[in-house]
Amino acid sequence: MAATFHFDLVSPEKIVFSGDVEQVDIPGVEGDFGVLAGHSPLVASVRPGIMTVTVNGKHEKIIVLGGLAEVSDKGLTVLADTATTMAELDRVAFASQIAEMEENLKDEEPGNALDRAISRLDHFKVIQQQITSTAMH
Repeated sequence: MAATFHFDLVSPEKIVFSGDVEQVDIPGVEGDFGVLAGHSPLVASVRPGIMTVTVNGKHEKIIVLGGLAEVSDKGLTVLADTATTMAELDRVAFASQIAEMEENLKDEEPGNALDRAISRLDHFKVIQQQITSTAMH
């Protein structure tokens, strides 16, 4: 049996997950990274993406839309801007949000704000693609 550590995933609305896990794969701003028991202390920004939580050899996918991850000697805590399990996701609302983001790009002036909006839209589209391909398997 793999070594475990404590993991808390918290969003402003609720505690999404709290318990012992074997591994958590996190979509980081500077690249995706995995956390196992005994990981070095770390604080990292979380980008919109799909987090994979491994418990008893089973993988649970959770959509996060940004936040902060902290690894310490107490385990891993992720403070997510928004966190939704695949089962809870309203796919129609998510697709509408992407369409609205695309529409809003037309009003942005060239510059940093437009670059950030395009980057965020790209992350959302990758999530949507992963959701669709996951649903097919």
